[in-house]
Amino acid sequence: MGLFTKKSAFKKLTEQITNVIVGNPNLDETFYEELEESLILSDIGMETTEKIMEKLRERINQRYLTKPEDIKKALEAVIAECVDKGERNRMKEEYPLLILMIGINGGGKTTTIGKLTHYYKQKGKTVMLAAADTFRAAAADQLVRWGERTETRVIRHEEGTDPGAVLFDAIQAAKAAGTDVLLCDTAGRLQNKTNLMRELAKMNKIIDREYPEAARETLLVLDATTGKNAISQAAEFKETAEITGIVLTKMDGTARGGISITITDEFDLPIKFIGMGEGIDDLKEFDPKEFAGGMFDE
Repeated sequence: MGLFTKKSAFKKLTEQITNVIVGNPNLDETFYEELEESLILSDIGMETTEKIMEKLRERINQRYLTKPEDIKKALEAVIAECVDKGERNRMKEEYPLLILMIGINGGGKTTTIGKLTHYYKQKGKTVMLAAADTFRAAAADQLVRWGERTETRVIRHEEGTDPGAVLFDAIQAAKAAGTDVLLCDTAGRLQNKTNLMRELAKMNKIIDREYPEAARETLLVLDATTGKNAISQAAEFKETAEITGIVLTKMDGTARGGISITITDEFDLPIKFIGMGEGIDDLKEFDPKEFAGGMFDE
């Protein structure tokens, strides 16, 4: 199954761009202006859109492109370049691996943890979960349900207790069991940015001290349907954490693909996974070429 078997996530962007290309055979300034407007309306930021347009003009002029199909392929290649971060698009394959999951409440963070658990178990890895979002009511309960569904041990404390203590206990349990992957849920929202920064810094210090041998990933989970709000979240979390990658959720229906391009380009953050639905298998590894190609599939 391809990354974008469910094409509806990109339908609007595809239709807009195709209509502009087919409707402007002369490739005059009207063509470029309308294409630029379509990109912006598809949640691609102004700065990123300008980069795309500049590179597209270069390709069209250098290769003397005139056919709509060739122009679509050129635009596809430019977009693939924008989101391609090379090895950074792939998860570390060093074990033990500790993955800190961050993101606001309601963005699909806990569900993504469940899907990642399944993903690693399918790869033959042992997994443990840490319910360190102790500030949100029923967060641990939700994680426990995913643990039961995937037959995975969950380390939890009472609601309102110190998240660092949960992480500490989870690390000791993971080390004792020789666990390959420890997935840690974190608070999605605290009273202010300073508190969130302090909490994440504390958790990283615990990892440095108690689990220095573990490889580490910090994944920011963003709801693609929130459009420009997702960009704001990426900006805020990048200030508070050393993010190694993005997981974009809810790309199965109303989301416009442009948000993906903006976030990875403007913040130099690689996309690691995309959530395409509610099923446990609906978390796909990100592939830049497949991503760009999927935007123009009929």
